[in-house]
Amino acid sequence: MVLSLVVKASDLRRFAAIDRIGRDEAGALRGFQRPQIAGHIREIRDYLESDDAILPNPIVVAFTSGLLVDVDPSGGSVCKLKIDISRGAPGLVVDGQQRMSALLEMDKDFEVFVSAVVCGDEAELRRQFVLINNTRPLPKSLIYELLPGVEKLPSRFSGRAFAAELTARLNYDPRSSLKGKIHQHTNPGGIISDSAIQRVIMNSLSDGMMRDFLKRDDPETAAERCLELISDFYAAVARVFPEAWAGRHTPKTSRLVHGAGIVAMGYVMEVLALLDGARRPEDFAHGLGCLVERTAWTSGEWDFGGGDVRHWKAIQNVNRDIVLLAHYLIAIVRADLRARRAAAAEPRLAANA
Repeated sequence: MVLSLVVKASDLRRFAAIDRIGRDEAGALRGFQRPQIAGHIREIRDYLESDDAILPNPIVVAFTSGLLVDVDPSGGSVCKLKIDISRGAPGLVVDGQQRMSALLEMDKDFEVFVSAVVCGDEAELRRQFVLINNTRPLPKSLIYELLPGVEKLPSRFSGRAFAAELTARLNYDPRSSLKGKIHQHTNPGGIISDSAIQRVIMNSLSDGMMRDFLKRDDPETAAERCLELISDFYAAVARVFPEAWAGRHTPKTSRLVHGAGIVAMGYVMEVLALLDGARRPEDFAHGLGCLVERTAWTSGEWDFGGGDVRHWKAIQNVNRDIVLLAHYLIAIVRADLRARRAAAAEPRLAANA
């Protein structure tokens, strides 16, 4: 049910609140709105304080409780609303938080349009937020972080929802080697892009080990195996390349924690898991050893062959550079795998001779 009404800003603040996205100590998601944008709010406020200002776009407020609707018995389109504010504001702003913030900073008691959406529960409220805001210029990373808690979305979101949920678990699960390292709206101090980790997961879901896990195991077991795989791999990455991974490195100072490095190494993870049977950190570390002194994560140059030599900072987070870096790393790893297999076969050949 959707209801339209006109209210004063002073009344709006009494029944509508802005629930900002965050996580509790256990890592559970709460809220959904992005942080305030001070510059945007200031521009809206300055405009609304002008004499000829209008605000035609409604503020969308969702209710799961606290709203009573008395429908006109004659069957008309007018109804009476009763909002219970005895326990605080029951409505949550789904769209228009910056406008509302600007209104609340003004001395002028502006009248605004409000669209009241009646939702059955919290899950329905989150679904409406995602669907309404997916056509607006909200950060995609915020949309993706919310996806795991939303049901009945278009099918194109299903794989992304799994990737977003696994990324969040990697960032908050105490067993994860990536705990606290992934930059999300709920963890702005992280240094590794959440979209880069999600891309590693999406690639694996499309044509890699994670796809096989989901085919062979029940969903809960498969999710655990996916978490262990990526956590153990990047634990090995941290062990093999400590100077490029740890410390105060950011994507600007180390291409290993840069989006291009994270995604390219994700392809290396697939090769080692598939061809070398790597599962534990020590297995991955053994397979990554051949890359030592053949990378330029923080200094030097990348020699991609054929005269293609680039400064270490020249690698950018674009598809052509990611593919180039991945092919370079995978070629070294595959050559090392072949050499190890040949060396292992030589004693058997000598014995047979």
